[in-house]
Amino acid sequence: MKKICFVLIVLCVLCSCEDTKTSTPDLKESKKTETTKTPEKPVEKPKKKPKKEIMITSDNVLDYMIEYGKKNPEKKVRIITDFGNIDLELYEETPYHRANFIMLAKRNYFEGTQFHRVVKNFVIQGGNSDGWSIAKKRQKIGKYLLPPDTKKGFRHDRGVISMPSGDIDRAYKFASPYEFFIVQKKGGTHHLNGEYTAFGKVIAGMDVVDEIANQPTDKGEWPQQNIMIRGVKVLD
Repeated sequence: MKKICFVLIVLCVLCSCEDTKTSTPDLKESKKTETTKTPEKPVEKPKKKPKKEIMITSDNVLDYMIEYGKKNPEKKVRIITDFGNIDLELYEETPYHRANFIMLAKRNYFEGTQFHRVVKNFVIQGGNSDGWSIAKKRQKIGKYLLPPDTKKGFRHDRGVISMPSGDIDRAYKFASPYEFFIVQKKGGTHHLNGEYTAFGKVIAGMDVVDEIANQPTDKGEWPQQNIMIRGVKVLD
């Protein structure tokens, strides 16, 4: 009887040991390996190089203005001054001069220039300056002349914007394409018809033109106080 009891005790011990082994989880097998992923750097898009502007010369000026005029058909601009704004509408019939003025406005050439010649009861002339910064702007745009476009029938009435360019046989009157003048005289300056290229007219702000024309000048018709052009904005 004692033997039987001993055998039963041994069997019970063995069974309990086997249960203990199978019920204990294998930590090595069940443990999950956790890894931290390094965030990927965003792919940087290559920066676009700014479009290089073509240098304008007297050889390429007509082709340049024709192409520029097609891509930039705007006609209305605003000259911003300390005396107020002058709004202009440029003529489609003078395509080189219209395109030239729009191009200079969009390239911010006029910012910082002046009405450097003022003649009461005649004209106010702008687009130039005695500052070196304006000369550097011209260097970047190019050295060129615009041919005259005087045979479209436009008269130099009061409020007309024009450019000092003349017929081909009077080459010394070819325009500085960076300058312009606005007729202030009542009744116009019709002796300039056919001599200079009228390429637009004032549609708002003639009171500003008159006020500028009334500013005192020196003997060289340069205003005694600078009359700055703060910018020319393309409207439409």
